[in-house]
Parts: sequence; structure tokens; C-alpha cells
Amino acid sequence: MSPASFLRAALAFACSAVLALPTLAQDSEGEGAAASAATAPAQPMPAGETVAISVRHGGVFGSTITMTAQVFRPAGEGPFPVVVFSHGRAPDAVDRLHLKVGVSRAQLHYWLARGNAVVSPIRPGYGATGGPDGENNGAHFNLGRCTTTPDYRRAANAAVRSVDATVAWLHTQPWADVHHVLLVGQSMGGLASVAAGARPAEGVVGYINFAGGGGGSPTLSPGHSCDPDQLTSLYGEFGRSTTVPSLWVYAMNDQYFGPDAPVAWHESFARGGSRTTFVHAPALADGDGHGLSRHSRHLWAPYVDSFLATIDFPVAGAARH
Repeated sequence: MSPASFLRAALAFACSAVLALPTLAQDSEGEGAAASAATAPAQPMPAGETVAISVRHGGVFGSTITMTAQVFRPAGEGPFPVVVFSHGRAPDAVDRLHLKVGVSRAQLHYWLARGNAVVSPIRPGYGATGGPDGENNGAHFNLGRCTTTPDYRRAANAAVRSVDATVAWLHTQPWADVHHVLLVGQSMGGLASVAAGARPAEGVVGYINFAGGGGGSPTLSPGHSCDPDQLTSLYGEFGRSTTVPSLWVYAMNDQYFGPDAPVAWHESFARGGSRTTFVHAPALADGDGHGLSRHSRHLWAPYVDSFLATIDFPVAGAARH
């Protein structure tokens, strides 16, 4: 064999060996990670305030951890109805480490225009909060095939601790209308919102789940997540204890979960009997169906407007206690 032929064979073997290695599958990114070029048109990021919120059992060995969160408020004194926005999960650990803002500009401008405040916690394992990565569900793919059994329940429970801590913190804030709190989440944050909504919390009037789920990888297994039947069962369990209304929004070309699994997840959830609406939005032209919530508002706001018209989540000034 000539030296050139030997070198080509060695390179081919090395590439095949790398491709055969199992790779960790993760979920959607927050605003701080790379986003599609076709997301909402550039708008200035509204000015926010950084606060610290204690999360019990969120730190190392179950200790309390101080969680960073951004607060965005409309003009005025309040009290304002509050959106607690839960971010997604970047596939890459470096992106998770550098997450700075967990809510997109498109979402912020929509809620602030309604006179609602937005609190966006950076959960443990991400960004400035740091700490252990309790939301790692353990999903892996090898050559496009799921090779592990993820623990979605454990990941959801870890994320819910941050949502619960944020809602509790609101009760210490004079500007917050704690009788009108709406949970909104993207991807892993959507799963967290569903899980949190399954446990009655004073003042939480409902939630919106944008592309909620886990265990997907658009590069390793496009449109097919790891063990989606486990999530079907888990969502069914959440549905049996949910009493607040909910809106679930998924695009037809969700590159993490595909078109079919989200339908099965919601059908399982809906059997619990709570008031819930599922929207299968048209495929996005840029292919980023999973990131629908951070795209231009005209693609998702009509669904949200219709949902808000049916629940007790007023614009600022419409309710005072």
C-alpha cells in the first residue's frame, strides 16, 4: 500500500470511530445560545434587573443554591401580572455555561406590551447560576439510535424547583400581582412548566408550553427523540393532577421531536380532564420549528392571544387587590 493510500485509509477509520461514539443528546437553547437567522427581527433588548433567588436542594449534595434571574417590568408602579419564563436547554455544555438571558426578545416585547412583568430565572446548571446539572436526563444516541433510558422525571423535578422558588419569591415583591401568575416555557422549560402546573400553586392561573420535552437531537436523530413513550406516560401523570388551563404549541417541523410525538404527549395529558388546547403550528420556513417561540410574534401570538382571552390573566391595571 502506498503512503497516500495508507493515510486515506487511516483517516477513514478515524472518522468512522468518532461517528460510532455515543453522544449526549440535549434539548433546546435559551436566548444566550446560537439562534436561527430567521428569528424575530432585531429589537432592542428591554432593560432588566438582575436578582438573586434561593433554590432549596438545587446545589451540590442537595444544598441551597443562589439562582440568578432577570426581571423585566413595564413602566409604572404595578402591581403587574407576572410571566415566569423558563428557558430551554442548549445541546452544548459551553452554551449552557454562557447562557445570559433565558427569554427571547420576541417574548419580552409581547408580554411587556400587555403590561405584564416577566421574570426569567437562569436555573442551576446554567449561566451565572452554575452549580450541578440536575436536568441532564441521560439521553444518548449512537449512530442515530437511542441507546439509554433517559430519566425525564428527575430532570423535570430539578427544573420545577426553580419555577417553584421563583413563584415563592414573587410573594416578597410589592410590584408583583401574585394573584395572576402565568408560567411560560420553551423546550425543557416547557416541560418544567407542565410539571409545575401539575402541582397547585397559589396565584398560578395557567401555563403555556412551547415545544416542551426532552431527549431530542436534531443532528444525531432529527425529528425522533430518545424514548418518547416515557414522556407520553409522564405527561399523562401530570395531566391527572393538573387543574389550571394550559396551551401547548408545537410546530409541524419540530426538529427535536417531530410532528407525531407531541400529539401523543398532549393526548395522554388531556385524558386527565383539565382545560387544555393543543396547537400544531405550520412548519417554519427556516426549519427551526422547535424555536417557534423566539420567532416573530405573528407566528405564535394569535394562539397566545386566543388562550389569554379565556383565562384570568389581565393586562396591568385591569385588576387590583
